[in-house]
Amino acid sequence: MIALYAPYLRSALRHPPLAAASLLIAGLVAGCGPAGGPPAFPPSPVSVVTTETRDVPITLDYTAQTAGYREVEVRARVSGILLKRNYREGSTVRQGESLFTIDPAPFQLAQARAQADLGVAEAQLQQAQRELARLKPVYEAKAVSQKELDDATSSERITRAQVESARARVNEARLNMEWTRVEAPITGIAGRAAVSEGTLVSGPGVLLTTVTQTDPMYVIFGVSDRDHLALRRDVEAGRIKLPADGKLKATLKLGDGRDYARSGAVNFSDVRVNTQTGTSESRAEFPNPGNQLRAGEFVRIALSGAIRPAAIVIPQRAVLESPAGKFVYVVNAESKAEARPVEVGAWVSDGWVINAGLKPGERVIVDGVLKIGPGAPVNVTEPAAPATNGKPTEKPAASPKEKPAAKPAVKS
Repeated sequence: MIALYAPYLRSALRHPPLAAASLLIAGLVAGCGPAGGPPAFPPSPVSVVTTETRDVPITLDYTAQTAGYREVEVRARVSGILLKRNYREGSTVRQGESLFTIDPAPFQLAQARAQADLGVAEAQLQQAQRELARLKPVYEAKAVSQKELDDATSSERITRAQVESARARVNEARLNMEWTRVEAPITGIAGRAAVSEGTLVSGPGVLLTTVTQTDPMYVIFGVSDRDHLALRRDVEAGRIKLPADGKLKATLKLGDGRDYARSGAVNFSDVRVNTQTGTSESRAEFPNPGNQLRAGEFVRIALSGAIRPAAIVIPQRAVLESPAGKFVYVVNAESKAEARPVEVGAWVSDGWVINAGLKPGERVIVDGVLKIGPGAPVNVTEPAAPATNGKPTEKPAASPKEKPAAKPAVKS
């Protein structure tokens, strides 16, 4: 084309006033397509992914707090002076181990007094039994009246009841004597002593210490009402499938970012919703043989075991936003871009879960969407690059030694 207009250009160079007009005409002619038609734009190069169904595992992440498997308050059952603390604070104690000793002297006296009362009652019972035994044959011989026999019988029964009452007081005194030895109700970690030696302990009203069982360990977390309703809706719709036993597996991430080595399982979900936080309480149980977990620390809990069966997942960068909602571009049979509205679901590690709008086997445009519009011709160059943590992988930059090839010089 330039060769055809070369004589005119040389003539224009000899006549400067014609130079600008000649160059403009040459540019217009060079920019025209065949037969002077509009410019021919080649199809835009795009990369696509082919949709397919697969089971997508679901991970639910929450902030949680550890709690002892059992936390028991240690209180004295009797009132008295606290003589001695028998354990080391913060150490492991065994069930039945003595933690405190209350002054037993008053209870020893009470036990002795009850034992003496029991002896008196037993002696009275023996006397009443002998009296009744003498009157029975005399009554049969008609030597005494019916009233005398009835009085002897009632006296024997009364003294028998008095013996039982005195024996109960002896048992009570013995039990109070045993309760002066305050024992650990469970095996666990004993807390700080709330009272010191010499304090007057007024029975169960005074807290002495606490014992916490830390193996296994509970992890308590709250599930928002919104998340709970969304999960139940997806389960009812068949978009989520729970484990066969209904128990989700759980893993922990500690406060310093490290993963806890042992896994647990969810064993409780409350049906009530806290009106202040808008969450329902759930609980998981973890083994804690080395006491690595401590009661009251904050952790992150991740629940797994549920799946999204036959789900379609596409990269995040393929989903676009419009005033009407989210949509994607699909390559149709004519190799043109077709805008397709979609309904997105949950976000997973490698993109969006598509609940509606796409079918398996369709080609979704991932890269190059900003250069096209509805109905634009496209040229599928290569499959889309895989995503890393929801982001597309980047191609390595060209070496600085590599330089673009020089354009060939055009001789006028």
